[in-house]
Amino acid sequence: MGEQQTNAGGAKMTALVTGASGGIGLELARLFAEDGHDLVLVARSADKLSSLADELKDKHNVRVRVLPADLARPEAAREIFDELQREGFSVDALVNNAGVGSYGLFAETDLQTELDLLQINVVALTHLTKLFLPAMIARRRGYLMQVASTAAFQPGPLMAVYYASKAYVLHFSEALSNETEGTGVIVSALCPGPTETGFVAAAGMEESKLFDRGPMTAREVAEAGYRGMLEGKRIVIPGFRNALVAHAVGLLPRGLVTKVVRGIQERRS
Repeated sequence: MGEQQTNAGGAKMTALVTGASGGIGLELARLFAEDGHDLVLVARSADKLSSLADELKDKHNVRVRVLPADLARPEAAREIFDELQREGFSVDALVNNAGVGSYGLFAETDLQTELDLLQINVVALTHLTKLFLPAMIARRRGYLMQVASTAAFQPGPLMAVYYASKAYVLHFSEALSNETEGTGVIVSALCPGPTETGFVAAAGMEESKLFDRGPMTAREVAEAGYRGMLEGKRIVIPGFRNALVAHAVGLLPRGLVTKVVRGIQERRS
């Protein structure tokens, strides 16, 4: 994993965090606020965002703009960008954290659920990056954190579309990291393993064996990602075991890796 030199230091920033109403996104928002940075919070739940905004403003005296939005809507990314442009917001750090999952055999899962997954995990992430990155490059200062997953490193039977979407996020981020070298913009891919968030229930994975072995907390993952981004790391894999597994995948036959992942993702008997 290569690193780029960070240039923002302790300068005050405005960070836009998607999926900020819970889990890793919420904890990332708290970390930015703890360092005195202003925030734009994006998620579907206006109530949860408003509650978080009140918390951050009261505790850290930062400016917080709440933008409720459903990134499954193709128009959402452009609407977010246009609204912030009208209000004169300059986004210094874009955190594409919003993501959803889908569990089950691909031939049997719901098509619309997986089309929405691709819209949120891939299309909206790409669209927001396209809109906000050029200004960062022009200012020669900025951070882009794309939340991928250790799922990005191998195929994932029973979550085929989700794993493929995270592979896109990782490879997209690595390419952008190369393209932005020397521009003052840091691009970092956060690749957590199993994490204690609302993701499991939302994806219908309560009976999967994947989360049997001590998942990390959202705070632990967020701290690793935030620190790694500020240090200029291109890829951040929180947790020694997660990093070991992610790197080991490339040394094993692909067919074997796929079978092992299938076994881990099966429902408990």
